[in-house]
Order: sequence, then C-alpha cells, then structure tokens
Amino acid sequence: MASTMRKEPLLYMEEYRVKQDPQDYGLADDVFSIQAYKEKLHIKIVKNDEDGLEFDLIGVYPAIANAFRRLMLSDVPSMAIEKVYIYNNTSIIQDEVLAHRMGLLPLRADPRLFAYRTEESTEAGTEQDTLEFELKVKCSRRRDAGKDQSNFDDIYKNHKVYSGHLKWLPKGKQAQIYNESAVNCIHDDILIAQLRPGHELDLRLVAVKGLGRDHAKFSPVATATYRLLPLIKLNREVSGKDAYLLQSCFSPGVIGIDENETAYVKDARYDTCSRNVYRYPQLNDAVTLARIRDHYIFSVESVGALKPDVIFLEAVKVLKRKCRAFIDEIEAE
Repeated sequence: MASTMRKEPLLYMEEYRVKQDPQDYGLADDVFSIQAYKEKLHIKIVKNDEDGLEFDLIGVYPAIANAFRRLMLSDVPSMAIEKVYIYNNTSIIQDEVLAHRMGLLPLRADPRLFAYRTEESTEAGTEQDTLEFELKVKCSRRRDAGKDQSNFDDIYKNHKVYSGHLKWLPKGKQAQIYNESAVNCIHDDILIAQLRPGHELDLRLVAVKGLGRDHAKFSPVATATYRLLPLIKLNREVSGKDAYLLQSCFSPGVIGIDENETAYVKDARYDTCSRNVYRYPQLNDAVTLARIRDHYIFSVESVGALKPDVIFLEAVKVLKRKCRAFIDEIEAE
C-alpha cells in the first residue's frame, strides 16, 4: 500500500483541507508525450448491466474526463417530442404544461437511424427525420359502476392517461422499417394526466432528433457522473471497540473487521469522501485519506433509447469529430 501511495498522483483529504502531494507537481506541468499518454491511459469496465454502466478511466487529464461527461449529457443526440398540436384539452392541465410534459416522455427510437431536421425541412417533416404520434383519450363513467363504489378504477373509464396510450402514426415507409415497440415510449406506465367524465385529450405529437445542449429532453442519460478513486491507508493497528468505531465512520463495505477484531481496508472504492474519522481523537491519526488524481470512476445511467456503453462510445466519436474540425481550422489558417 505504501508504494502505491508514493507512485500515484494523490490528493490528501485532511480534516479541514485538501492537500496535494508535495512530490506531485501536477499533470499540467508534465512534458506532454502522446506515447506516454497512451501508455498511461486505461479503461476498466466494472459493471455493465440494466442498472447502468460503471467504468474506470485511468491516466487522463481532468479536462478530458469532464469532456466525456459533458458530451454524454449535451452532445449525444436522442429523439424527443418537439411539437405538440392540441386539438382538444378539456382536462385541468394547462396546454403549455401538458405540452412540456409530453416532451419529457422518453422514446425508444434509436437516434442513429434518423437525420436532423434542417431549415429546408417541411413543417410535417419526412420519414427520415420525424416520428409522429397521436393521443386520443376520453374519460367516461362506467355503466356497471355502483353507487357505493369508491375506487376510481371501478367508477371511471380512462380516468388515468398513461404513456401507453400514445399511438404511433407511421410516415411514408416507416411501418416497413420499424415496429411500434421500437419507436414508442420506453415505459407504458408513465402517468400523464388524470381525467374525469367529460374530460378529453386529442393531441398530435411530432418527435425529432436533437441535442441535450438545446433542451434537457434530448439528453440520452439520466445521470452521468464521475469521482476520483479513494485511497485509504491504516497507519497503525486499530482493534477492539475502536475498530468498530472506525468502521462506522465510513460507508458500508469500506472497512472490514477480521476474526481478531482488527480493522482493515476492505474496499476503499465505496468511500464517499466522508471525514467523520477526524471527529474522534483516538482515531484521527490512524488513517490517511486520499484520492488518486488521475483515476476517475464513471457512472452512466441511460434513459433507455441507447445502452450506457453505446452512449459513451458515441461521446468518443463526437469528441473525435470536434478535434478533427479544430485541427482542420488550424491547418486552414
């Protein structure tokens, strides 16, 4: 552990401040070498399943790590409802609130299969750049509902409007290319509105391809975050009651206790940057807390249209195009 503490570029978490390693002069002061940069760069996949993607990005500058996060949030496109034509809305929800709510419904349509709408595009759009839906729901009282019933599901029909009520209207040859489940809402049980007898919704919805930098509804990720990898070193043996007290100072799974009731570092990865250990005089010298300054833990959760790993790869492609465009501008000068 001690050799690792010397080799890695560290940020020490003291009681009242964050201190840089005196022997570490910072990544920005290094003489940049593309070969050395490639040798230090590593990506390790920790988890990739339905709950999201977690991976480690090692050996990069902070600007590079943050660029990937920003690109996933703002520059990887997705499909979302852009225009809402309201023909009838007798519910208690105002038209503008209803339209905003419809825009935030996540669509399953793969944005890579569609083009951006251009200024030359017609108002109706084309099958290459537009998806169209309709929402027609009318609430009525059930004829078989008894006077003594109190459950709204038994009294009213269509009193709850869900995202599953959306109906896809294929344009051109879209019906031959896609099926409704591939372009409709990701979840069918998103509650849009609650109606009462006499209330009616009649909407036409137009979805286009867009970027999160223009509106949050186009962002393909629910969350995209990163943090520095924690590093915890025990400076002396801690046992007995102090071991259990030390364990309680950190998140579950960080500090373990062996059969001799002696504390040890089980997995520092799950540490949440808490410095509660410094509250106890008998423990504040027992632990050294640090963060590895070039080791980033990324967590990415997708809205559902694209898998998290695909979103990251698309972000890499976007960064590559931006760098290529910048180099072309420099060479043109």
